[in-house]
Amino acid sequence: MRGSFWTAMAVVMALALPARAGGPVAEPAGYRLDGYRAPTPATLAGAMAVDTAAARRLVEEGAALPVNVLKLERRPGGPWLLAKPTPQIPGGVWLPNVGLGEPGPEVEAYMVQALERLTGGERGRGLLFYCLADCWMSWNAAKRALSLGYRRVYWYRDGLDGWAEAGLPTQDGGPLPLLDVP
Repeated sequence: MRGSFWTAMAVVMALALPARAGGPVAEPAGYRLDGYRAPTPATLAGAMAVDTAAARRLVEEGAALPVNVLKLERRPGGPWLLAKPTPQIPGGVWLPNVGLGEPGPEVEAYMVQALERLTGGERGRGLLFYCLADCWMSWNAAKRALSLGYRRVYWYRDGLDGWAEAGLPTQDGGPLPLLDVP
């Protein structure tokens, strides 16, 4: 009886964890354009992929600004549509949709201007990009930051899922409004 309980628990836990089956995922040459919730590569050329412990150190030491890139709907040419505040890594900022494979000129300009303002133009400022586990949006956003000349880019592959799973604190927050970017 006891063995069957633990076997059942192992099955439940395995189903609850993000799937990374099928072997390693290769880094594409460009951006991931769709199917963002899928297994991701373990690396991103030019960036440092970090685990939860390293992400926590970066945040606690102020060595990197956490940048949430979760997708958020908006009216064309209008503001972000937000029903309620969303959990984020403390001390960070939410730049919605900058991790889309093809974010469009308005969102690309939003990312450029927001990062410029948030870093004071310092391309050596640490930036920790995250989304959720098995989400390509943070990979895309980190890759895009590298293309903009940022040199200390960190990609937190397990994202908010890994952060919460470790029992680390979050803070509720909303997206940086488009109009807040000069």
